[in-house]
Amino acid sequence: MTTSETLIILKNFKKVINEPHNLRVIPAWRATRDYFLSNFLCEAYQEQLDFIWEKSQKCKAVISFAISESGEAVSLPESPFGGFWIMETLSSSSIEAFISAVLEELGHRGIRSVTITQAPKPYEIQSDLINYLLFKSGFVQKKLVSHHFFIGRKKIKKQLQKETARLQSKSREVGLRISHSNISNFKFLKSIREWNMRKGYEITVDEDRLVRQVSEYPDRYFLTSLANNGEDIGYCLGVKLTSDSIYYYLSALNPQVNVKNGGELMLNDLFKVAVEQKVNFIDLGSSDLIAVANHSLMFFKSRFSNDVSNKVTWIKTI
Repeated sequence: MTTSETLIILKNFKKVINEPHNLRVIPAWRATRDYFLSNFLCEAYQEQLDFIWEKSQKCKAVISFAISESGEAVSLPESPFGGFWIMETLSSSSIEAFISAVLEELGHRGIRSVTITQAPKPYEIQSDLINYLLFKSGFVQKKLVSHHFFIGRKKIKKQLQKETARLQSKSREVGLRISHSNISNFKFLKSIREWNMRKGYEITVDEDRLVRQVSEYPDRYFLTSLANNGEDIGYCLGVKLTSDSIYYYLSALNPQVNVKNGGELMLNDLFKVAVEQKVNFIDLGSSDLIAVANHSLMFFKSRFSNDVSNKVTWIKTI
C-alpha cells in the first residue's frame, strides 16, 4: 500500500467517524418492526422503548429494551432474542458509538443493569461485529447457545422435495397423516406440556403470553399436526419471526405411541411451510441441556441444517 493510498483511507475513515448521528428514544409500539416481538410488550416490565440511531432523520440501527421498575433494561425478555438490528451497513466506529450512546441514555434513566441477547448471524449479518463491540464496551458473556439453521430458499425447496419422497412412503405404510394450518384453538399446548413432562422435560413456556401473541399475529404462527389413524400424536409449532425466516419453536410426540420418523415428518412439514412462505432460512433453535450440550438433539438437527450460528446473551452493570 502506497503513502497516498494510506492517506485516502485515513481521510475516508475520519469522514465516516465524524458523520453526525442522533439517538432517538420512542415507545416500542409506535413503530412496526419486521421482528414482530420487538413490538410485543412484556407485562412484567413497566415500559418498552426503541433506541434508534439516526442520520439525517433516517433510521440506521435500532435496539428495543423492556425497562423494569428495579432499574433493569432487557433486550428482550420472554423472546428468543432481542439485540441490535442494523438497517444499513455501518462502520465499527458507528456501531460502537451507538452502543455508547445507548448506555449513556440508559444511565440517565436510572438503569443499573443491561442485558442483551443478540440475534444469531442469519438474522443480523453484522452480529459477529456487534458481539465483538459489546465485549469491548465492557459487557460480560452471560450465556451462549448454538442454533442450527437451514439457509437458502432454493436449497430449502430442494431439501423438501428430496425428503418428502422418502418420508411419504414410510408414513403411508403405518397410517400416519401430516398437515399444517394456522392456529384455531390452543388444545395442542396441553398435549405438548403433558407429553414432554412424561419424558422428563421441563416446559417453561408462558402459555398466556403465547396465546396473546397468536391472537395479535395469527398469520405468523403455523401448527403442524401428526395423526395416527385419525388421532393427533404429535405437534410442531413454527413461527415467522421475521418476513424472511421460520423458527422451530415447540414440538412434542406422544411417548405412549411408538411411531418411527415422527420427528422427521414434522420437521419436513416445517420445510413445506418455509417454501409456502418463501422465506430464506429456517431456524431450528438451540439444543442445550442445563449444563451440557444436547448432542443427540444436535445430531438430529444437523441432518436438516446447513449452518450453525451462536446466540450470545450479554450483561453489563452501569
